[in-house]
Amino acid sequence: MRFPTEIGSRQRPAFGWMDVVVLAGVAGLIYGFVQTASQWFGPFHTSVEISLSPLALPAYAGLSTLRMLLAYLLSLSFTLVYGGVAASHRSAERLMIPILDVLQSIPILSFMPGVVLALVALFPKTDLGVELASVILIFTSQAWNMTFSFYHSVRTVPQELIEASRMYRLTWWQRFWRRDVAFSVIGLVWNSMMSWAGGWFFLMAAETFTLGDKDFRLAGLGSYLQAAANEGNSAAIVLGLVTLVALIVLIDQILWRPLIAWSDRFKMELTESADAPQSWFLDLLQRSALLHSLSAALRHAQARIADARTRSARRPQPLQPPSRGLWIERAVGWPVTAGLLALAVLGVWRILGLLTDVGAASLGGIVLDFFLTLSRVAGALIVGAVWTVPVGVAIGLNPRLSRILQPVVQVVASIPATAVFPIIVAALLSVRGGLNVASVLLMLLGTQWYVLFNVIAGAMAIPTDMRQAAALFGVRGWLWWRRLVLPCIFPYLITGLLTATGGAWNASIVSEYVTYHDRSFSVAGLGSAITSAAANGRYDLLFASTLTMAVGVALINRLLWKRLARMGEERFRLD
Repeated sequence: MRFPTEIGSRQRPAFGWMDVVVLAGVAGLIYGFVQTASQWFGPFHTSVEISLSPLALPAYAGLSTLRMLLAYLLSLSFTLVYGGVAASHRSAERLMIPILDVLQSIPILSFMPGVVLALVALFPKTDLGVELASVILIFTSQAWNMTFSFYHSVRTVPQELIEASRMYRLTWWQRFWRRDVAFSVIGLVWNSMMSWAGGWFFLMAAETFTLGDKDFRLAGLGSYLQAAANEGNSAAIVLGLVTLVALIVLIDQILWRPLIAWSDRFKMELTESADAPQSWFLDLLQRSALLHSLSAALRHAQARIADARTRSARRPQPLQPPSRGLWIERAVGWPVTAGLLALAVLGVWRILGLLTDVGAASLGGIVLDFFLTLSRVAGALIVGAVWTVPVGVAIGLNPRLSRILQPVVQVVASIPATAVFPIIVAALLSVRGGLNVASVLLMLLGTQWYVLFNVIAGAMAIPTDMRQAAALFGVRGWLWWRRLVLPCIFPYLITGLLTATGGAWNASIVSEYVTYHDRSFSVAGLGSAITSAAANGRYDLLFASTLTMAVGVALINRLLWKRLARMGEERFRLD
């Protein structure tokens, strides 16, 4: 594995115009944060007026980007902690991964009212509760695929790296950062891009939430597009989409492209690629004297912390009396266990109370709806995999093609499908079975990118020396796919399909029940059952449908995707 050259590891540049740009950018960010914080902690607004004026778009774009950034930072922290613990501890994995399966399968509409109302009640006098609710809801669309990617990457760390970390007696902190995180960087960067795109997909729902006569909308790009669609203002819709596309391209160039160029240095290979990813913005940052000094200070602090941890780990620890430790464990463990058991019993009691109100006929209909939605999910996954695998491999193995198509893919993946879905519905309503086709199309629009971005990451992670060896021996065509590409991308492909499955089930909420020109159109399925139950206040049906979806998706993950992921860990790791 080639470790990265940090910003500032070269000869220290002189103070120049790039440092002025960096200072101006930092000052602008600080000013934006202060202004936004003043609004968040301002008086609570019982109603929000969304302006469709073009002059409001820059401020709306900044507010939406800030919510996305906070949700992403929360998702990244969750990924490193949750995924790292699950991958490193077998006993914790048995509980944490099934919980993650359930979390990614719970539709956002099912818990959105509870989250919003709880946080508004917690902060009744300011807008902070609604803003935090939007961040948490965006977090739920970003965290799961990043966590699965990191977990599966850590599970496939090559054995020689594990043995090397033992030989050098690395501490757990060094093993985590220098081995696990370093090996997972490529997949984590591309899944971060996918999470950001998924955040745009759910941004409209997070910023336009209403409950009865209560208005919890927030000013932002999502609410702007929703208001423009409700008024039928085509000019405002186009202007909002143009702003969104421009923002996506800007973020791609100043954030994701530099991260891709940086992450290529973590590729596990013996021969460096002659055509590695490049970033003009990263090259400019390397000319900054301020960033050079900051990078040097951070490296120095990191080295001192690592040395301190190493000395602490090697220092003999005083033995504790076993009886005392056992007494403390029992004194703390039993009350905690009893409290958790009591909460579990209370939860089961409440669940049974809600389910008894549903009735056998309704439960039978919910099970039938589950299989109808399952058929649409399977169709969307198959269609998505057919085109994303060859295209993703082509992009991942060709840096020049990646530089051209990556921003395009980012833009297309980030445009909220719900914004263009009314056009699809209008075109297919007159066709027999058109809404079924439209439902699968919306699932496809919302989930195919999970597969594509993971395949690109897998293709980029193929070592250059393995590709050169295949070329040297004349391996081409199907043999090249079967012996080189598919085995190398298999763990990434399974991660993409696993997260795409959860995304497809979530997309069924908006794809099976559609409102167009004040008319509602629906097809039988679990998504439409959940949407209808939420709209009619049938919380018993809402809970039963959500529980059915969560249990069904968890079973599919355990019976299918978990076995395929384990096969990837055992047969297709880069040892």
